[in-house]
Amino acid sequence: MSANTVINKSTVRRFRKIALLEGISFILLVFIAMPLKYWADFPLAVKYVGWVHGVLFIAYVFSLIQCWTEYSWKFGRVILFFFASLLPFAPFVVEKRLKTEAN
Repeated sequence: MSANTVINKSTVRRFRKIALLEGISFILLVFIAMPLKYWADFPLAVKYVGWVHGVLFIAYVFSLIQCWTEYSWKFGRVILFFFASLLPFAPFVVEKRLKTEAN
């Protein structure tokens, strides 16, 4: 196994992990932190969960770009994966798809 293959596998593995974490943070933000803010008058939930989600979103985009360049992914695939990060539950679909492709 060449060093380049190991790098590529670690890149997509990292992207899958970030996709999972980003998806979880999005679900927490929309379904837990936002209701806490508006129904329980607890705005700090959105502040902190939103901050974590923002960092993970940026990591997702950077990792997506890294995979795009290393794997020569088609532009349509990159756009699809990007828009998946904007929808709740869609990052889980991206992670599952990449896991299936890896096997």
